[in-house]
Amino acid sequence: MTRTRASYAFAALVLVIAAGPAFAADDSNKPPHVADPFADPKNDPYNPLRYIASNALTTIAVLLIGATALSHVFCMWKWRAWWMSCLIVGEFAFAYGIGCRYVLHNNPDSKTWYIMEYLFVILSPCTFVAADYIILGRLVQFLGCQKHLRLVPPRRIALLFLCSDIVTFLIQTTGGVVLMGDSSMHALTNSSYGQIFLWGLIIQLLSFFLFFAIFAIFVYRIRKYEIRVWEKDSREKWYNDWRALAGALALNCVGIIIRSLYRTVEMSQGFHSTLSTTEAYFYALDTLPLFLAIVVYVPFWPGRFITSNAMPAGKILDEEQSDYVGLAGRKGDLETMRMNNAGFSDSSVTLHVLETRP
Repeated sequence: MTRTRASYAFAALVLVIAAGPAFAADDSNKPPHVADPFADPKNDPYNPLRYIASNALTTIAVLLIGATALSHVFCMWKWRAWWMSCLIVGEFAFAYGIGCRYVLHNNPDSKTWYIMEYLFVILSPCTFVAADYIILGRLVQFLGCQKHLRLVPPRRIALLFLCSDIVTFLIQTTGGVVLMGDSSMHALTNSSYGQIFLWGLIIQLLSFFLFFAIFAIFVYRIRKYEIRVWEKDSREKWYNDWRALAGALALNCVGIIIRSLYRTVEMSQGFHSTLSTTEAYFYALDTLPLFLAIVVYVPFWPGRFITSNAMPAGKILDEEQSDYVGLAGRKGDLETMRMNNAGFSDSSVTLHVLETRP
C-alpha cells in the first residue's frame, strides 16, 4: 500500500514536469527581449525571480538534500519501514526543483524552467507532510495508547490526513500549473487560479496545524496518564528512546509550519513582493526549515523505533493483569463469604490450621 502511494506521488510529479513546458509555450507571443537580462534583474519584467539565482547556494542546497535522501535510502535498506518511501520520493523531487535554479542562473528569463522549479519546490513537501501523518498513526499503534488520541479515531488518523494532503496537493497542482502558464506575470496572484493555489496552501497549513495539535495532546496525555509507557525506554540510550522519535517528529512539524507560513504569506502578497524576490528569504524560510525537517530522520529513522515485530507497549498487558487480579480478588471474596456462612471466621480457620500441624 505504501509503495502504491509512493508511485502515485512520483506519477503526479512526473505529470508536473510534462505539464510545465506545455503551459509555458506561450512565451513566443511576448515581444523580443533586447535588454541584457543580467544588467538589472530586479526590474526585468521577463525575469520571474527578479534576481540571478546563486549557483553556490544552489549547490549547497542540492548536496545537502540529496545526501539526506541517500541517507534515508540506506536507513530504509537497513531498518526497513517501507511506509516512509513517500518521504524519499519527495526529497529527490525537492532536490530536482532546486537544481532547476542552475538553468535559471544562466537563463534568468526562462519561464519554462521557472515553472518546473517553482512547482517542484512548492509541491514536493506534500510528501514530507504525508510521512508525518503515517508516522503518528504507526506510533500510536506501537505504543498501544489509542485511547489518548483526540478528535480523530486512532485507526483513521493516517488515512484522514493523507486524504487531506492529497486534496490540497491536487488543488495546488491545478491552480499552480495553470497559474504559472499565464503569460501575464502581473495577473498571477489576482487571477482565480491564483486564489485556488492560495487556498490550497491555506487548507494545507490549517490541516497541519490540526495534526500538530493532535500530536502534542497525544504526547502530553501519555506523559501524564501513562507513566510506564512514557518511561518504557528509560534504560535505553537516549537516541534509542521512543521519545527521541517523538522529539524528531515535533522538530519536523515546526520546520514544515515555518515553511508553510512563509509560502502562504508570500503567495498572498504576490510574486513581486519582497518575500518572493529576495533569495535570502527563499533559503532561510523555505529550504532551511525543510532541510532541518527531513535531516532529523537520519539519526532518528522511524524504522529503528517502530518495528513490525515489536509488541505494542502500553496498558494491554497491564489491563490483562489487572483483570486477572480483579478476578482473583472476587474469587477470594466469594470464598470468604462461603466460609463465613458455614460458621467459620478468619481467626477460627487460622487456629484450626495451627492445631492440625504435626
